[in-house]
Amino acid sequence: MSDAGSVAADQLRAFVERIERLEEEKKVISDDIKDVYAEAKGNGYDVKILRKVVSLRKKQPHEREEEEAVLDLYLQALGMTGPGPQG
Repeated sequence: MSDAGSVAADQLRAFVERIERLEEEKKVISDDIKDVYAEAKGNGYDVKILRKVVSLRKKQPHEREEEEAVLDLYLQALGMTGPGPQG
């Protein structure tokens, strides 16, 4: 029984250590991303819009189109859009 316990403990320890390593790598990458956004801001780019562009690029074209159509519908319902190009 103690063999099974030690094997399980060793496996559990290995999982925890792997997760800890990956969490540290994630923190480093997150810091790198923040640095890039700061650099972009320093060059005059709007970081909020840049984040939105990155988010949109992750989506398929049909997903973006659907999202934009729903957004337009909501904005129209709230009276937040002007007349279209013809009127």
